[in-house]
Amino acid sequence: MKAKIHPKYEQTTITCACGNAIETRSTSKNIKVEICSACHPFFTGKQKLVDTAGRIERFRKKYNIKE
Repeated sequence: MKAKIHPKYEQTTITCACGNAIETRSTSKNIKVEICSACHPFFTGKQKLVDTAGRIERFRKKYNIKE
């Protein structure tokens, strides 16, 4: 490996818009993100099905699925 060509790999903080902070190591300093695993609907269980033009309803009707 060549010397002095690699970026420094140091402690950094990833901060989410919800206020969650994660300590990790990276070549970038103080990373800011809009969404993280603490506030993402998929991980929190608050995910909603978005029904566009009745597609979900038609699917349930076609396959006789009752909610």
